[in-house]
Amino acid sequence: MVDVLILNGPNLNMLGLREPEIYGTETLNDIKARCTKKAQALAMTVEFKQSNHEGELVEWIQKALNQVKGIIINAAAYTHTSVAIHDALKLHNIPIIEVHLSDPMEREDFRHISYIEPLAHSVIKGHGAKGYSEALETLKTLI
Repeated sequence: MVDVLILNGPNLNMLGLREPEIYGTETLNDIKARCTKKAQALAMTVEFKQSNHEGELVEWIQKALNQVKGIIINAAAYTHTSVAIHDALKLHNIPIIEVHLSDPMEREDFRHISYIEPLAHSVIKGHGAKGYSEALETLKTLI
């Protein structure tokens, strides 16, 4: 059993290239390495995934049922639009941490709504890539 499933939504595979003034210069592979190292330090295991496809994210969330102890999700643009991801996350009775590299509340109005936040134990936003490490630390105390 994997302790934590870390899911990343659309366009996060373009980190390092896409709007570095907002998202920073670290790539998704850099963040994956950061998470793996942090998880090892916390004696946890992680599975790290990214997809640009909503249905694939939903399937991963469904398959994780009774297979993981916590979920960290940066659903990216799907945060603001996906009832399907919201409904899939509702299946779980485990801690869910929502992560955003930037702070959506400081950006365009359409980013102010999150369909994940009502299900999340906590939301970590605006801390860049280190937000993932903070999410792992939070989950360690919860699981």
